[in-house]
Amino acid sequence: MTHLTKARRIAAAAVALLTAAAAGITPAQAVPQSGPRYSPGAAGSGDPYFPYAGNGGYDVLNYGLDLRYTPPSDPGAAGNLTAEATITLRATQDLDALNFDLRGLAVTTVDVDGKDVNRGAGPSEWAQVQDDVNRRWELNVGLRPKVKEGQTKTITISYGGATGRPQDTTGALCGWVTTADGAIVVNEPDGAPTWFPVNDDPEDKATYSFRITVPEGKTAVANGLPGGDPETQAGWTTWTWEAADPMASYLATASVGDVTLSYGEGTRGLPIINAVDNGVTGPALVKTNEALALQPQMIRYLSHVFGPYPFEAFGATVDDDSVDYALETQTRPVYSEFADEDTVVHELGHQWFGNSVSPADWKDIWLNEGWATYIEWLWAEHQGKATLAKQFTDAVAELDSKNLWALDISNPGGTTCSPSRYTAGEPPRSMHCGSGSGMRPSLPGPMSGWTATAIPRQQPGILKQ
Repeated sequence: MTHLTKARRIAAAAVALLTAAAAGITPAQAVPQSGPRYSPGAAGSGDPYFPYAGNGGYDVLNYGLDLRYTPPSDPGAAGNLTAEATITLRATQDLDALNFDLRGLAVTTVDVDGKDVNRGAGPSEWAQVQDDVNRRWELNVGLRPKVKEGQTKTITISYGGATGRPQDTTGALCGWVTTADGAIVVNEPDGAPTWFPVNDDPEDKATYSFRITVPEGKTAVANGLPGGDPETQAGWTTWTWEAADPMASYLATASVGDVTLSYGEGTRGLPIINAVDNGVTGPALVKTNEALALQPQMIRYLSHVFGPYPFEAFGATVDDDSVDYALETQTRPVYSEFADEDTVVHELGHQWFGNSVSPADWKDIWLNEGWATYIEWLWAEHQGKATLAKQFTDAVAELDSKNLWALDISNPGGTTCSPSRYTAGEPPRSMHCGSGSGMRPSLPGPMSGWTATAIPRQQPGILKQ
């Protein structure tokens, strides 16, 4: 096969030269000249649900985030973030420009490998797009000199502004959420750009270094392990955290508040670091402490079932502010108001399924949640509370009693229809045809040649558990 391929190439070259000679063209003109073709990286990953989230043309290796945060002076006011992001990346194509996602914060300076980039709309300048309607928040950086595929570059971006309480497409709080005493950070699905410039694509994992400077007395908690002891100077304390395991951007966190830190140990000396807001008191604190005390046992059990725990640390951040859901932020899940046993084992399960093994597209997020729910049931059975079978049938009965099921029906021709109500084993009673959600497990269909898939009706935050 190798000789055949080479022969065809030689023959093609000969034909080209003969054709050129007949036209009076010299060999140098006839043979195409090879060389890099530079173009901007895509402003968006093209995800079906979030087409402008993420970017093309490069792979981030590390985010170095130096954040200085002033919490609000009173409840309901905005906080203020002043920051510098140092992003090390490798080009995956020949680039003359690239984009980062950054929402609601103003860039002041950009440099590439230590060389300043001017602000403007030219090919060697930087500019911002802030389009809330289309959820398109871009920082475009022109590259001069241009960057060849495979080259590594370090881009440093200074930025900042007021922080509020941003929302995702369902209206749920998402990203850097300002609280009365600091901030709670929960990025899923597209909240990371609310606090740092990022390639907000779950496929582009990177390591992270955090330096978070807050008023003395406040605690800043991020992913991974402490990078050293906190340092206080002139009324400000700097906390450093290092996340050495590659991580998707929606799993990064950097919460700030009036917090008590505690340190424990799991299987094989795994560090467990918990940060519980001082505002979590009474029954909420009792429930939280009971749940967090089970973390070593949970890690031991799940490591036996699924293999070794995949990261360098675990723990929790429990905030008294209500975003109405918990999130599996890598190595240190975030819990709103309190943590309970079912939710803690659910978020721990995500460290294997969702964090270590991650979806390429957001339409596949149900795989994360399906596994984590299954792990809740495994743990309950392990604790002697209920069998897997009973928990499954109880869950289906509860959903059916609340009319929370919808069904997508797809025929072989590709048309997708959604009935308003479905009873197992019966044809749909009414259907509306259009495009399906894609966020669903597969179940047997009620009609020959058709595919039926059942999903819970979506409610704000229902996938963020």
